[in-house]
Amino acid sequence: MPNNKDFKQVLNETLNDIKVNLTEEFDKNFERKAFFDQKWQPRKSKKAKGSLLIVSSRLRRGTKAQVINNSVVFTNDTPYAAVHNEGLRAGRGRGFTMPKREFIGDSPKVQEICKEIIENNINDFLNNLL
Repeated sequence: MPNNKDFKQVLNETLNDIKVNLTEEFDKNFERKAFFDQKWQPRKSKKAKGSLLIVSSRLRRGTKAQVINNSVVFTNDTPYAAVHNEGLRAGRGRGFTMPKREFIGDSPKVQEICKEIIENNINDFLNNLL
């Protein structure tokens, strides 16, 4: 029977694989201009230059992932990240509500990616026992 170190190693590898794969997928959301298959609302201004949400790439570069307490945690320290990701109020005075243009978060696609990684890593682990 395998010892705990073997199980811990599989868990750590699985969490790291999830971190790497989801980091790549969340980055691709900027290229897709969508949260996977949910397209972002286009800009109102036709005069605005650059691609939606990546004029300076600060928002894109600000997304970080860490493995903390057997979980993968994504953060973005860009001050306006939550406004864009969640569609919150922006501006001064009366301001306006920013359209939601999610780029990180949970979704059926995220769950599918995680499930596939977990299944593959467990199967590899079990196949190596034989």
